[in-house]
Amino acid sequence: MIVVSDMMGTLTTGSPFIGVVDWVRHNQSKAEANWRLASVLPSYILAKNKIINGQVWGQNVMIKSLGYIKDATPEKVRDVSEWLVERDLWKKRREDVIARLVAHREAGAQVYIASSMVEPFIEPFAKRIGAEVIGTPTEIVNGKLRMVGEIVADEKKIERVLSRLGVERVDVAYGDTILDAPMLEKADHPVAVYPDALLKRIAVERGWEIIGDTPTKL
Repeated sequence: MIVVSDMMGTLTTGSPFIGVVDWVRHNQSKAEANWRLASVLPSYILAKNKIINGQVWGQNVMIKSLGYIKDATPEKVRDVSEWLVERDLWKKRREDVIARLVAHREAGAQVYIASSMVEPFIEPFAKRIGAEVIGTPTEIVNGKLRMVGEIVADEKKIERVLSRLGVERVDVAYGDTILDAPMLEKADHPVAVYPDALLKRIAVERGWEIIGDTPTKL
């Protein structure tokens, strides 16, 4: 049995960007952290008010935050990743959904977190629930952490999952936004988790399971 879950919004309401900035505040420079936060405030307001796509915005600021880690080494990246998971992502986890994934794993399923988030940032979270990671790969070049290739999102996410696992479909999939629809459509049992209005409408029309109450109207 193969179970796949999105990360952001599905398993946690936290922010990798906020986690990285918090690490910068405590380990590099408080002034730099304040400046980084101020620099994204205008676009954050647009995303918060749904003037721009909030999920795409979150992906973009996460990628920008990779450059905040000065003189990056594998050890430092692991430290940052553990920091942001422990102090933000895990604190804001969706315990009801995580309990489902843990139950799947304990029943013998292969559980994967498939996310646009960079893989180092996912790994400490995945370790806590015994899941494997399929995310956006990274590399360190001349002390800088950077994304390798394109961000693993939308159709690319499920394509990466199916290619890596050598299957055409998965048994169960969890996602929270319309961008997760391609992944849910490839699951025998799709689950919409606290879905946005567009995904909830599709889930209701197709009889998909829904976890969490959210508005139906756009």
